[in-house]
Amino acid sequence: MTPREQWIAYATIVIKEITRFMRIWQQTLVPPAISTLLYFVIFGSLIGERIGQMDGFDYMDFLVPGLILMAVINASYQNVVGSFFGAKWGKSLEELLVSPTPNSVILLAYITGGVARGLLVGLIVTGISLLFTDLNVFSIGILTSIAVLTAILFALGGFINAIFAKTFDDVSMVPTFVLLPLTYLGGVFYSIHLLGDFWQQLSKANPILYMVNAFRYGFLGISDVSLSVSFAMIGFFIVCFFALSLYLLTHSKRLRA
Repeated sequence: MTPREQWIAYATIVIKEITRFMRIWQQTLVPPAISTLLYFVIFGSLIGERIGQMDGFDYMDFLVPGLILMAVINASYQNVVGSFFGAKWGKSLEELLVSPTPNSVILLAYITGGVARGLLVGLIVTGISLLFTDLNVFSIGILTSIAVLTAILFALGGFINAIFAKTFDDVSMVPTFVLLPLTYLGGVFYSIHLLGDFWQQLSKANPILYMVNAFRYGFLGISDVSLSVSFAMIGFFIVCFFALSLYLLTHSKRLRA
């Protein structure tokens, strides 16, 4: 395919992905907004008043960055795993795979769709947070880059999950038993400085901890971990996941069963 034809194929898939999740916005955009609103009310307003401050900031201000990024993570992941597995389940993926569209273009298009939904949900959650607190931005560049990189990473994670999944139950297992625990233990609701030395070191094995803290640094200018290590870790996982996704898309028999 010529570069122009590749661009048309890429744009077509991206438009299809965005149209899909916008058409069912009641399922893709409203639920994360409602769940995050409940987090703000329960953890931020009710429990937060008892906690007081965390790392020198009001607990609500400390909580907001983690909840926004948690929404971005879930939305970007769910968009790709649901869409790609649905295409595989409905056999429409086979038509795409036998077309002259390069696998890299297919992968990039699905990633872009996941990132688009993730960032849109993140913006919605950010708007909801303004009902509870005034947001102060320390670095818009760090905020934007971490949000985009995190959305890319978990879009890739959803793509890998969709390839290995055989049933819709398999699609829900990873978010339930892997993604949700890692997110809750990733410093969204607390600073790891509250933990003992052993648990602090154990928490540092959780990659989501680095994403949440880097994103919080973009808002508040504080982080429990090194900012450079956070970027390096996110970049490392993106490269690994992209290579694995491209390999599976090219060689996996699960797509051609």
